[in-house]
Amino acid sequence: MPIKVQNDLPAKEILEYENIFVMDENRAIHQDIRPLKVCILNLMPVKQDTELQLLRALSNTPLQVDVTFLMVKSHVSLNTSANHLNRFYTTYDEIKEQHFDGLIITGAPVEDITFEEVDYWNEVCEIMDWAENNVTSTLHICWGAQAGFYHYYGIQKKHLSEKLFGIYSHKVQNRKVPLVRGFDDYFLAPHSRHTETPASEIHKCDKITVLAESDEAGVFLAYAENGKKIFVNGHPEYDRYTLDNEYRRDLGKGLPIHIPLNYYPDDNPENKPGLQWRSHSNNLYTNWLNYYVYQNTPYVW
Repeated sequence: MPIKVQNDLPAKEILEYENIFVMDENRAIHQDIRPLKVCILNLMPVKQDTELQLLRALSNTPLQVDVTFLMVKSHVSLNTSANHLNRFYTTYDEIKEQHFDGLIITGAPVEDITFEEVDYWNEVCEIMDWAENNVTSTLHICWGAQAGFYHYYGIQKKHLSEKLFGIYSHKVQNRKVPLVRGFDDYFLAPHSRHTETPASEIHKCDKITVLAESDEAGVFLAYAENGKKIFVNGHPEYDRYTLDNEYRRDLGKGLPIHIPLNYYPDDNPENKPGLQWRSHSNNLYTNWLNYYVYQNTPYVW
């Protein structure tokens, strides 16, 4: 799939090196087709890493996707330069009159505090409310999923006794739902979080359908309103070394952290981590774009 990005976005060069088809603005304007407009609300601290991971995940269908990166204005990013944000990001005020075919709300490193204590919580709620009428389908990831469960359905997150950290197995439920089309019965995906939205509370809500679940990690994938809202309680977009970087970061800070589960061969951090989840991650994003964005969005809003 050609992903349309700004000509000088740093992730573009890396994706081209990986042989992923990235279309710059000059070529895109000469194609007589209607691209899908996908907005990414990037709440992660190192935004360039998340940009690369999500653009890579969106790169596996023949659809042209025009990506807009969105930031919150109620929070000052300490890990991404102002120059990068000014060049490649926009704010809600600048796009609130627009319509988008898809919206992705990423995770965020704020899970240890209540939703209301997050300095940009009201802004995220405003964006989620805006998406009800201005976005065909919204994909909520990790903290973004917890925020969606709480904002839409009043389901509160809870703290875990220790960090859920590693690669976990999940079983597919409701196999006839197109979002899990092509999935194996069991599949692996990364998790990295200190909190969870309890599976029992999610199952109690008759507006939510669970599509994949883990005995150890809880609900991984769920949807509501026939896919207008999709919730992913993990990080299928992570690359090979993301958990490794997080593990070494926490060790360096002296934080309590265990070796990521099912990640390093022989549980030895000196061994190269195996990439065990990429195919199902690609399948998930492809199914989302095809069945819940492309197939459902109007040609003209």
